[in-house]
Amino acid sequence: MARRPGAPLQFGAHISDFAAIRQCFREPSSRPRMTAVSPFWSPRRHADRRPFLVARNKIVAALRGWFEAQGFIEVEPAALQVSPGNETHLHAFATELISPGGTRHRRYLHTSPEFAMKKLLAAGETRIFAFSRVFRNREAGALHAPEFTMLEWYRTGAAYAAVMDDCGALLTHAADAAAAAAMGWRGRSADPRRPPVALTVADAFRRFAGIDLAATLAEEPDRAALARSARAIGIRLAADDTWSDIFSRILVEKVEPELGLGQATLLTDYPAVEAALARRKPKDARLAERFELYACGVELANGFGELTDPAEQRRRFQLEMAEKQRIHGERYPLDEDFLAALAAMPDAAGVALGLDRLVMLLTGAPRIDLVQWTPVDGGADGDDAWR
Repeated sequence: MARRPGAPLQFGAHISDFAAIRQCFREPSSRPRMTAVSPFWSPRRHADRRPFLVARNKIVAALRGWFEAQGFIEVEPAALQVSPGNETHLHAFATELISPGGTRHRRYLHTSPEFAMKKLLAAGETRIFAFSRVFRNREAGALHAPEFTMLEWYRTGAAYAAVMDDCGALLTHAADAAAAAAMGWRGRSADPRRPPVALTVADAFRRFAGIDLAATLAEEPDRAALARSARAIGIRLAADDTWSDIFSRILVEKVEPELGLGQATLLTDYPAVEAALARRKPKDARLAERFELYACGVELANGFGELTDPAEQRRRFQLEMAEKQRIHGERYPLDEDFLAALAAMPDAAGVALGLDRLVMLLTGAPRIDLVQWTPVDGGADGDDAWR
């Protein structure tokens, strides 16, 4: 698409209209007027980013309309929480709540709106969704930002498969809103209008890594067996890697790059040890009702058949925090109010989807900061750390 130097791109009808702006950010020689340290509010830089941002707004409006048409109600979960979440490898931003009398209470910015939204399910809401700003520390890269938008939704009384169907419908609506013919990321592409194909984790490991994952799953996962299989296909391991660490290495290096090519993939039936907030599958307790949505090798969403047993949830959280203490030297408190609410929560299924990543894939934006209206400063490591 031709344009005069410095002129803003106009939001067009097809994803191909983003080709010129993508080129500006990929080839430094094509953008001599910009520098790596140009702030996002620089008029010229903003003019280059604006088509992505307009597309984002169109996508958000379309998704909001879809949920409302399905009978969902939009909610606004508070970001300030007693606990930011209790997953081993998620890192939170901590702050203090100071009462008028000067009493200090540790609080955190949430890493997900999940706890607050499940409390609303316990209160009686049945179909809810939220576009939440969430916060995760120690995250940087083309696909990661310390603050980003998570689209999260829940259906009570719904089967695990129901929210999988939602994912396919949302991809289509988002693509229509952006007039996108395809999703794309680093040379990979997927058709957002083709129904996602379901693939179990065990089948994916067998197909893409040649590993019989089920053989390493028992009452206690067999670390030694999985380690042997991983080393046999060239995965480098650390001496203190747990079964879960090895599982993650294989997933990231061998499996994820093969997912969501041509059409989105729903990676289903995760090992129960990899699904702290999901209920176990009734017919195989080694597995959980957890899935992830992938397109172009990129994880877009994470969904569960939700666990509603507070005693089991407490046990899992305690295990996660013990592992966090071992690896990272810290742990986060449990939200006792959440655990109390869980006892009153009905059966439900829910999904968390990374909105920024979805916009990236539909517009071809090569970095997450290009689809955020006011991206967070990268900090002392500088702008290049976030590329």
